[in-house]
Amino acid sequence: MSDLDTQYTDDIGGDEEQSDRRSGRRGGRRRRVCPFCGDKIREVDYKDADLLRRYVNEEGKIRPRRQTNVCARHQRSLAQAVKRARHLALLPFTGQHVHG
Repeated sequence: MSDLDTQYTDDIGGDEEQSDRRSGRRGGRRRRVCPFCGDKIREVDYKDADLLRRYVNEEGKIRPRRQTNVCARHQRSLAQAVKRARHLALLPFTGQHVHG
């Protein structure tokens, strides 16, 4: 057996990276956790306008869950809080409000 044959058989042995791919792990990335669940927040407060601005885009639309990584429970609470803050003029309804 030549050196190339032994090297080839050694590489075939136990390839851990390949077994990780088969098990469903995606490149070692961990799943992101909801920011509200991580901080143990039960309901999103509509009076915290600085927090709510992070979840509203430039056009005034509420950003979707896939962008913000918020769980379904907190996304519903967040949407309700944004709507209440808009109604009380803490947040704008659109991004085209003229400041003057």
